[in-house]
Amino acid sequence: MPDTKYAQLLEAAREARENAYAPYSHFQVGAALLSRDGRIFTGVNLENASYPAGLCAERAALAAAVTAGIREFSALAVCAGGQVTPCGLCRQALSEFGDMDVICAVPSGEPRLFRLSELLPAAFRLD
Repeated sequence: MPDTKYAQLLEAAREARENAYAPYSHFQVGAALLSRDGRIFTGVNLENASYPAGLCAERAALAAAVTAGIREFSALAVCAGGQVTPCGLCRQALSEFGDMDVICAVPSGEPRLFRLSELLPAAFRLD
């Protein structure tokens, strides 16, 4: 990891993961989003019996940050029970707020670092 802030971000995602609501898949995910001003916003996956009504951890963290009035981010950390990257819907939602580092890890594994633009090289834009 490039610095201690990323280690803190990853730890926040790991801690958030413990609160995930995943009674159907049993695949808990935690996410932590780092704003440019240094604040961390967390989110967890929230499943629902009506599967499309669920919410990914990354978009839950994004919603928490946007609710707080934050629109600029430098990094996202995601932690799950297996190696994951944000899904396509989350990649697109995050891309609306610019490029950022994306740190992906398992609860006790070596994290992988990507740029969002690397994960979604041709994001949809209206402009």
